[in-house]
Amino acid sequence: MASLAALPSRASAFDAYDFYGNWPTHVVTGDGTDVGISALYQIDLNRFSHDEGRLQDALTNRRKYLGFYVRKQGVYDVNVQYDYQARLWVDAFVRVRSKGLLGTDLGIFRFGYSKTPVGFEGVTSSAATTFIETALPTQAFWEGRRTGLDWAWARPSYLINLGYYFVHKDLDGNNPGHSMAGRVAWVPINQAGHVLHLGLSASRETPEWRSGVSPVARLRARPEDGLSAIRLVDTGSLPFTDHIDRRGVEALWIEGPWSAQGEYLDERIKRDGGRPKVEGHGYYVFATWTLTGESRYYSDGNVADRRYSGRNQAVIRPSQAWGAVELALRYSQIDLDDGAVLGGHEHNWTVGANWYLGEHLKFQANVIRASTERRHVRVDPHIFEMRAQLSF
Repeated sequence: MASLAALPSRASAFDAYDFYGNWPTHVVTGDGTDVGISALYQIDLNRFSHDEGRLQDALTNRRKYLGFYVRKQGVYDVNVQYDYQARLWVDAFVRVRSKGLLGTDLGIFRFGYSKTPVGFEGVTSSAATTFIETALPTQAFWEGRRTGLDWAWARPSYLINLGYYFVHKDLDGNNPGHSMAGRVAWVPINQAGHVLHLGLSASRETPEWRSGVSPVARLRARPEDGLSAIRLVDTGSLPFTDHIDRRGVEALWIEGPWSAQGEYLDERIKRDGGRPKVEGHGYYVFATWTLTGESRYYSDGNVADRRYSGRNQAVIRPSQAWGAVELALRYSQIDLDDGAVLGGHEHNWTVGANWYLGEHLKFQANVIRASTERRHVRVDPHIFEMRAQLSF
């Protein structure tokens, strides 16, 4: 209430409006508290060919996030977001920085519904991904969001992140059970425009029976589009799942306008009753070049957003009014065949172009050449995608 009472004292914040940067979607009170609304709107176009009629062209909304936040730099932040397109909660958590609250630095504590740490692309903000959709292994293996408690120790040269997700269900009533996860990263080079990041991550998810029904796992991925309902690689349902182990190895290099990023992910599903375990694995690598000279932004173990120390930032901040242009090339691969489970395998090439118009507007185009085989049936679709994005 004290923060709200102080709002009129900073009404001048609206006078600093700038179309390319500062939008009046938040105010900073007299005591430094930042109060605002957050939004992410994406509309996508998908066009398919050479797909034997399996994939349907589409033009529709991809995400419609709306939320609010209250933050005091170095002390705490509260974030709540809901996706009105998918009708799912996105984030709902409280995060406290022990140094600002207690005067002693014991790390950063977060409680609520948030992203789990295994999967570099997965924990990157949805507004900041280099390509329109995440790579095949991220789609198949990333656990997503869960409700629980996590702790982070973020330093310029390293990061440690541990989480225990223990609430019986997530906020959308799915995924009963609990998970333990951890991520560590070493950052021997960490300067603006010059970054080398090397990381490892792992988790164990233990799902629970619900209403007498056994836990079910499933590995699958779309052909790096976001609008079709078809997965060309899919293990099908795997009942009687006892636990799921995930592992990841990640790397990021930024040198001026150039960057490279890669990740290996695998998932092992242990099943009850002597049933054979099922394993899937995959990786991606990509490179980017910003024609206009800007560097990708990095902070606290990820690109684009200050995950532990402040407000979200654009992955590339244009240095001129008409924006920044980025080109990208990605190769991704996934294998979901394991013994009697024939989920298929796929590899994709993607060429992308991004136009960042200020900090809030982004336009993307991707061309994908996919190659898939499942149960001796080959489908090699060609995909063209475009996206317009508004975020703040």
